[in-house]
Amino acid sequence: MSTLTSPMRPLILASASPRRRALLATLGRPFEVHVADVDERPLPAENPSAYGLRLAMAKARAVADRLAGAPVTVLGADTLVVVDGRILGKPADAAEASAMLNLLRGRRHDVLTAVAVVDGAGNRCVAELAVTGVWMRAYSGAELRAYVESGDPMDKAGAYAIQHEGFRPVDRLEGSETNVIGLPLVLVRRLIQQLDRGA
Repeated sequence: MSTLTSPMRPLILASASPRRRALLATLGRPFEVHVADVDERPLPAENPSAYGLRLAMAKARAVADRLAGAPVTVLGADTLVVVDGRILGKPADAAEASAMLNLLRGRRHDVLTAVAVVDGAGNRCVAELAVTGVWMRAYSGAELRAYVESGDPMDKAGAYAIQHEGFRPVDRLEGSETNVIGLPLVLVRRLIQQLDRGA
């Protein structure tokens, strides 16, 4: 994979996600992690795309504001699992994780990741949405129960990780695999470079 080698502003990831951190590291550009604290409740009648973009921009801007105009580039992201127009967030408990996995079993859903990149002064922001179609395999009830009991679904939107070695719930996908993991790298690279060019 080619590296992202711009010598411009330091890069800040506005996310606590270890998956996003690991993915971003593959681009070859040093970065720091500053966790954003934003209200993630959806607005009335807000569609998934608008919701994801609003949250990604809010996360990036919250960190940029906290850094008080420092010459940095801040990356915010928000990943949503959407089925039948319904957003599946992180499950509150094992019962909700089981219900989500039952809903997704053997059918298609979409994974949307909104990516927003802002400069530290808050003068410029670029944002875009990546969408990947995901078809889940018809995993058995026993497989589902064992996966839920492992605890892995509890911090994941839609209650699953595509990369989980023991479960591997996905049959096929159409689009970016790194998007499903939590950060669409091709889009991230392009948006960072776009912002850097305007620095």
